[in-house]
Amino acid sequence: MDGDSGEGAGESVGGIGAGDLLHLVDGSAYIFRAFHALPPLTRKSDGLPVGAVSGFCNMLFKLIQGDGGRAPTHLAVIFDHSSKTFRNDIYPDYKGHRPDPPEELVPQFPLIRDATRAFNCACIETPGFEADDIIATYARQAAAKGAEVVIVSADKDLMQLVGGRIFMRKPGLRGEPDETIDAEGVHEKFGVGPDKVVDVQALAGDATDNVPGAPGIGIKTAAQLINDFGDVEALLARAEEIKQPKRRQTLIDHAEQIRISRRLVELCDAVPDLPDWPELTVRAPEAGALIGFLKAMEFRTLTNRIAETLGAEAGEIAASDVAAEAPAKPAADSAAPAGEKPAAPIDHSAYVVIRDADTLRAWVAEATAAGVVAVDTETTSLDEMQAELVGVSLATAPGRAAYAPLGHVEGDGDLLGASQRAPGQMGLEEALDILRPMLADPAVLKIGQNLKYDMKVLKRHGVEVTPIDDTMLISYAQSAGLHSHGMDALSQRYLDHEPIAIKTLLGSGKGQITFDRVPIDKAAPYAAEDADVTLRLWKVLRPRMIAAGVTTVYETLERPLAPVLAAMELRGVKVDRDALSRLSNAFAQRMAGLEAEIHELAGEKFNVGSPKQLGEILFERLSLQGGRQSAKSGAYVTDADTLESLAAQGHDLPARVLDWRQLSKLKGTYTDALQGHINAETGRVHTSFSMAATTTGRLASTDPNLQNIPVRSEEGRRIREAFIAEPGNVLLSLDYSQIELRILACVADIPELKQAFREGVDIHALTASEMFGVPLEGMDPMVRRQAKAINFGVIYGISAFGLSNNLRIPQGEAKAFIDRYFERFPGIRAYMDATRDRAKRDGYVETLFGRRIHTPEINAKGPRASFAYRAAINAPIQGAAADVIRRAMARIPQALERAGSGARMLLQVHDELLFECPEDEADEAAALLRDVMENAAAPAAALDVPLTVEAGKGATWAAAH
Repeated sequence: MDGDSGEGAGESVGGIGAGDLLHLVDGSAYIFRAFHALPPLTRKSDGLPVGAVSGFCNMLFKLIQGDGGRAPTHLAVIFDHSSKTFRNDIYPDYKGHRPDPPEELVPQFPLIRDATRAFNCACIETPGFEADDIIATYARQAAAKGAEVVIVSADKDLMQLVGGRIFMRKPGLRGEPDETIDAEGVHEKFGVGPDKVVDVQALAGDATDNVPGAPGIGIKTAAQLINDFGDVEALLARAEEIKQPKRRQTLIDHAEQIRISRRLVELCDAVPDLPDWPELTVRAPEAGALIGFLKAMEFRTLTNRIAETLGAEAGEIAASDVAAEAPAKPAADSAAPAGEKPAAPIDHSAYVVIRDADTLRAWVAEATAAGVVAVDTETTSLDEMQAELVGVSLATAPGRAAYAPLGHVEGDGDLLGASQRAPGQMGLEEALDILRPMLADPAVLKIGQNLKYDMKVLKRHGVEVTPIDDTMLISYAQSAGLHSHGMDALSQRYLDHEPIAIKTLLGSGKGQITFDRVPIDKAAPYAAEDADVTLRLWKVLRPRMIAAGVTTVYETLERPLAPVLAAMELRGVKVDRDALSRLSNAFAQRMAGLEAEIHELAGEKFNVGSPKQLGEILFERLSLQGGRQSAKSGAYVTDADTLESLAAQGHDLPARVLDWRQLSKLKGTYTDALQGHINAETGRVHTSFSMAATTTGRLASTDPNLQNIPVRSEEGRRIREAFIAEPGNVLLSLDYSQIELRILACVADIPELKQAFREGVDIHALTASEMFGVPLEGMDPMVRRQAKAINFGVIYGISAFGLSNNLRIPQGEAKAFIDRYFERFPGIRAYMDATRDRAKRDGYVETLFGRRIHTPEINAKGPRASFAYRAAINAPIQGAAADVIRRAMARIPQALERAGSGARMLLQVHDELLFECPEDEADEAAALLRDVMENAAAPAAALDVPLTVEAGKGATWAAAH
């Protein structure tokens, strides 16, 4: 800050001094107050809650205009950065009992920050400090320089700042007038002047913030004591003079607690590295940005009122059609948003190569001033845990991009060490030290394409990246099921630009090189283009979320999850290499035994792993029925369905081949391959979760895939024995029980199923009883198994052929089962028909949480239509289950942090979450995690059956599950 300038009228241009008026808006407190005080308001186009945003915009507009009085010369809106500050180091339970914010408020937090920027106002928050501390720093420094300060807040904690040139202004809500609070008003509230407020608060404590204070002493008694003794220290020193025995003993027994409380409530007025005064100068908003934001929020009255104030240009914008007011059925895949001027064509020659610290500092300053920057990294590997950082790209505006090479080498790189660092590069650590504050600055939005990758690479170098927007996830929220969400595909689709292909730089095959060996003059255009294209995509795709009706989905299910997954993937899970090796040997021996059995059954030796040789054995030598030949190769088809059908007819050889294939896959895919995935540095396996790989919102695990480890076979379950906890810890497994069936019962409104879930009845036994007329007591397990297969099969649109294979029964009998099922539960058939009709009409289906899953093949002909029909029926159910666990995962880290728990999330496997936890905390952590998971749907979705989570613990994943 401008701390060296002279006081008063001698301020430098753009500073602050006598005659200036500074408004400091407590944004974090206002959000909650407006949310609870104002009537609920939702955007008509998609139901997004915007009541607090509306109240904030009206309040901020009034402030800037002066509201009939004097308009401010300087203004900033201050926000809390996170729940943890330096006060948690003083008292770990500080604010420890605060509940999660209301679900309807969560998506409004980023929107209010967007509103602040749209009004062209400074938007400030700092890690480790509360908004109140930032306000205290600015207020006292401005007052010392002769400026008048108005703190716009109703927070009593800020009353300690009032006095002299500092006032508080409590904004009126619901049409009430604003209230100005001066020193006299503080005295009315606390019974003391502003300079003694912290002493009174230290004694009285604060239940909301979990400030302990002195038990049994309230505001009135605390004020009386401070007025009598002067301050807390004097009171504690003379506590023996207190006449009331109980009060005297309370002060003596809790003296240290009172001192701690005073440290908690006293504001810090020396927050470092805040923006300088010129950045707080009130500037006229840019008409396009502000009117565009207000129209996107659908604040029609306020839009017109502000447009009149801003002039003719704003009026034209307000009257024009923009993307925010697209038709009710959004064109999710249209080429460009209406009303937006196209950016200039991409010009690689305009990109900058950053080779020195001064140039990089200038780019960081430019990004900080813009408040938005696209970020991309170039590395030597797609494996974030192994990748070496080669360079960083930044883009601050379309066409305004740069690349900072940091790790390029030249030479052959042979065993004699011929490669050497290429000239014209900054040192890696020097560059990261310059980038680090900006990448963590809460006032600068970092935009990326699949930014989770870059976040992990930078985190390994001690660099945090927050807050973020991700163009891949924005596209996914809008267009799941329509097209891929990779940068090249999005660039061609929305920008009509084909980016430089990486193969032109790296080559392919045996001659392929890593990016560090690409010459800088060739690497820079490619790398800078990535950041430029990403920023351009963001400018196209971000406004579309409103018209597409997916803002809430993105803000609550996609964006919050990316940093959670990044941390989880970096953490990894410990795997016992020796256990895998032993399993691999055991599987090899078992496979050898099966091969001997198969050869004996065949009457000759052959390559069991050869489909061609197996087909000849089955259908020529043994003359089994049902053989069919591939039209392309002429070889017999020996896929799993064929072998299972033959096995169901009682043939031993195909059954043994199925067993052999399963063991072969377990050995090759898991017990052998997993050993190669153990990170040499961490001793753990670090999978990567793809957030946009499925159409339904389910995460996909890759490199390695840990979601497909079989659990139905004994051998498959044994693989989980190799996943272990560190010494002194255990693994916790928490698994949703029958979540998709519970969601089906709700969305299809099946009274019998819903009642069974509420009462904890065995749902498969109930289905069997309803379908086959058998009593629940003493039910034949085989009958229950049939009902279970139908319950789960119906969710996936199973056919009579599929059910007959699953149950090893004739196809006619399977069809009769399915028909009986729909007769007994007609609501399920009605749900399926309604879902199919909606998919045909709208081109998409929707989950309970608003996720849209597009169904472009639903009107196709032939087999594709059948598949699309089944997928459309299943998508709202599977998608809602995926949404629930995403919501849980996004909430869990904060819940664990608030509880001071040592538990850490390691893996997500569909409906299961795996944690590592200190052994002595396991039961407490399991109870906390179960509570978060079981309540993850509320209050966004109306599930009228309980979600149930089963928890287990053990030294291995197998034992925990």
